[in-house]
Amino acid sequence: MVFSSLLFLFVFLSISMGVYLLVDRKYQNRVLLVSSLIFYAWGGPMYLLLLLGETWISYFCALQIDRTKRTFNRKFWMTIECVGLLGLLAVFKYTPLFASTLQFLTGFPEFIPDIVLPIGISFYTFQLLSYVIDVYRKEVKAQKSYSKLLLYSSLFHQCIAGPIVRYQTVEQEIDNRHVTWADVYAGIRRFSIGMAKKAVLANSVAVIADTLASTNAETLSQTPSIGIWFGVMAYMLQIYLDFSAYSDMAIGMGRMVGFHYLENFNYPYMAVSVKDFWRRWHISLSSFFRDYIYIPLGGNRGGTLVYVRNMITVWFLTGLWHGASWNYVLWGLYYLVFLLLEKFVIRERIPNGWNRLYTLSVVFVGWILFRYEDMGTLGMTLAGMFGFTQAGFFGWSAWSTILSNIVLLVIAIVACTSLSVYAERILALAARNNTFFFTLYALDQALIPLFMMAISFLFLIGDVYNPFLYFQF
Repeated sequence: MVFSSLLFLFVFLSISMGVYLLVDRKYQNRVLLVSSLIFYAWGGPMYLLLLLGETWISYFCALQIDRTKRTFNRKFWMTIECVGLLGLLAVFKYTPLFASTLQFLTGFPEFIPDIVLPIGISFYTFQLLSYVIDVYRKEVKAQKSYSKLLLYSSLFHQCIAGPIVRYQTVEQEIDNRHVTWADVYAGIRRFSIGMAKKAVLANSVAVIADTLASTNAETLSQTPSIGIWFGVMAYMLQIYLDFSAYSDMAIGMGRMVGFHYLENFNYPYMAVSVKDFWRRWHISLSSFFRDYIYIPLGGNRGGTLVYVRNMITVWFLTGLWHGASWNYVLWGLYYLVFLLLEKFVIRERIPNGWNRLYTLSVVFVGWILFRYEDMGTLGMTLAGMFGFTQAGFFGWSAWSTILSNIVLLVIAIVACTSLSVYAERILALAARNNTFFFTLYALDQALIPLFMMAISFLFLIGDVYNPFLYFQF
């Protein structure tokens, strides 16, 4: 069950939110916990046991760390936590990768195990790790209630694509939340924007990406350069709209029930450097690696060699975290190269305006590395972009696809910027002293959630209602 499905929207979310808002406050955590466990069990009941088990390991280790003052004992239980959770993550997420690599190098094993990846394991593993590490650092107290820690680790709002919510962020809100109707409205508005991003824009540009920048080598070999360039651009738009949409929906659902999750995306395609891009992209993941890997390793305090070593470690792990394939590691190390170049060579020498173009170019190529797990298909994509395939530079079929979707692409590009935020701020300022603009602002506040949900519903039930079809050339 995913957020952008009619089942989730009209059955699961409607029922769980309805029950949550109707019951007494003392039962609301129970409603949230039961709803979250049902959500996880929907993807496979056996994997619910994994979530319960990892949470219990973290619960027990944190209690032991909190109760003892002996450094050796604290380190022992911290080690148990790290080995236990990271070991389980490695087994379920990376066994096929390690086995296939070993098979390629040695011919053993004969068969690659087919392991289904449990829903949200990367996110709740990192959340639980951050919780126990913070207890170890004495930044938070250990949670005495297993059910409350399980609520923290299992909240269905943010299990699919983040944000990675730290225990510190919601520690007080687990026990003490007060939800007003203004919070419910703000949550619904944020959720509806995320739903429209996903159902209307991300899903639509994904079709363009799959058509023009196919992951099928045979199809790709017949796509001309112009098609591949626009296909990769569509994928670039898709992946931001997709990831940020899920974060919007998570933040919105959390707000509806009194949780204030931190922002996870801050218009990364408006960045002025690669470093700035990673301050804006998947902020919760970047801050996790910074606070729990980079800084403990020494950060930039040990000289150039130590700094480079720490950066290699962080970006190798960042790439590996995104998927069980070596292209993701290559993607992470690709960004490492540009971050080092910016620190030691480029610095701030690129003029304003050109720095944005430089950043977008680096990110554009990065998404090619991210998209293609097969190295042969990756090479064919890069060759095809410069006309070194049988399809050449131009094709009428690809050009027709581009023209037919040009309005969609423009809207998607605008959605990746903060233009709508600035427009709303200007409207809000104008509404203070002008009745006409006040009316417009009131209508905007009232109708945007309804419009976003309505158009999302139309897209979810089928392309026959796709309004972009009326803008085709």
